[in-house]
Amino acid sequence: MKHFAESELIINADGSCFHLHLKPEQLADRVILVGDPARVSTVAAHFDEVECEVSSREFHTITGTYQGKRITVQSHGIGCDNIDIVMNELDTLANIDYETRTEKPEHRTLTCVRIGTCGGLQPFTPTGCFVASVKSIGFDGLLNYYADRNNVCDLKFEKAFTEHMQWNPIKGAPYVAVADQQLIDRIAGDDMVRGYTISCGGFYVPQGRVLRADIADPTQNEKIEAFEYDGMQICNFEMESSALAGLASLLGHRAMTCCMVIANRFAQKMNTEYKNSIDTLIKTVLDRI
Repeated sequence: MKHFAESELIINADGSCFHLHLKPEQLADRVILVGDPARVSTVAAHFDEVECEVSSREFHTITGTYQGKRITVQSHGIGCDNIDIVMNELDTLANIDYETRTEKPEHRTLTCVRIGTCGGLQPFTPTGCFVASVKSIGFDGLLNYYADRNNVCDLKFEKAFTEHMQWNPIKGAPYVAVADQQLIDRIAGDDMVRGYTISCGGFYVPQGRVLRADIADPTQNEKIEAFEYDGMQICNFEMESSALAGLASLLGHRAMTCCMVIANRFAQKMNTEYKNSIDTLIKTVLDRI
């Protein structure tokens, strides 16, 4: 049985995981992930009962019950690097015995839904609409460091996309992670746009926002907007869904991302007051998770 050394599985003195400061008994099977630590309280405001609340750095956690369902709300901050921390530590809480530092004999599967915001890339993704990410293209390269990434990625999609984009290998290889289909059907229902998502390694030039520093490929967004695969198009930019879907698949969990469009890059429209309307998406996910 594999033993996890202190330097690899870092457990705090109080028995909590290193970054999240969460203890195994504080984690529910249903997990809602949000980027903004303040949004954890917005989600938990709908709870019938709060069991515990923990904060460490950008990682804010509240576990409670909603209509009889035990749910953990976890913030992850911005970027796929933070998802690497959050998903790995949530998995250790579920599947490693912290006392013996060994893997538990029975696997515990988490159901993870990320609620986020994004930039729409198509005329049919206006500000205010909800997008469910069926597959996510990771520009960040995170999953490429993991063995067996090919087993959880759509390799034909990757080939078609890189050929279409005339991809410059200096950027590193993009990967295509697949969300859990049953979870997509349950959460997205018939009132969310389903499509492909790009998880970018930054907010500005990686998403085609050119301020004072120029972009290496000025036609990047035009090519992205024109890409089509299996009858679907790339609907939005965000910064986490590829890592979430990919790591969840590798670790044996179910995950997906749904976002509210707050900027439409195609129409060059932006809604800076989105915090007042995202509660509708929160309530929808709480009802369906």
